[in-house]
Amino acid sequence: MTDTGATPRYKRVLLKVSGEVLMGEQGYGIDMKTVDGVAAAVKRVVESGTEVCLVIGGGNIFRGLSKAAADMERASADYMGMLATVMNALAMQNALEKIGVYTRVQSAIPMAAIAEPYIRRRAVRHLEKGRVVIFAAGTGNPYFTTDTAAALRAAEMNCDALLKGTSVDGVYSADPKKDKSATRYDHLTYQDVLTQNLKVMDAAAIALMRESKIPIVVFSIREEDSLRKVLNGQGTFTVISDPA
Repeated sequence: MTDTGATPRYKRVLLKVSGEVLMGEQGYGIDMKTVDGVAAAVKRVVESGTEVCLVIGGGNIFRGLSKAAADMERASADYMGMLATVMNALAMQNALEKIGVYTRVQSAIPMAAIAEPYIRRRAVRHLEKGRVVIFAAGTGNPYFTTDTAAALRAAEMNCDALLKGTSVDGVYSADPKKDKSATRYDHLTYQDVLTQNLKVMDAAAIALMRESKIPIVVFSIREEDSLRKVLNGQGTFTVISDPA
């Protein structure tokens, strides 16, 4: 899985970052040192010529399916989760703009005072101008995860790949943090993920990526310079795509 060339394999990518990654070593909330690290990684790949858009989860603040939301109506809990993603998006925008990366936040739920509304053609134009676009508030609808939002936006933006930055370096047969004998996969098909019920992304997201023929690359964003390496075909990761 190595490539000696320095030319990125993808012209335009959507980076999906789980909210839990932004906690760093904390048990809750936003660790700005971690956010700054992700922003620096994004800056490096933008400077290499890759167009980048992001979707950030909200699990570090509130998740609609969490224990905290157990007694709540599902729709209300999901809307709270969407608001958490907006907070994360603003934190990431701040971190990126501090280091000179022009960034726009577009929210699926209108919030005119703090973010642009999501308009597909405007988002595409921002990417063409070299700006990073952060898509917040999921799809704007309850019952859909930020994984599904990431898949939807990747398809709408005509991305070459969806990169899922997590805390582990790929997809395993079981949770590697709990099962030391878990096996890491180099490549899986979309159907493999669905039939084996691998907890990579939800089924709706996988199905949409299969229909759009957009590969999913799962890697550890916590590892230093991992984003640039993945774009160059280096490092450790799992690719989910159609059969070779």
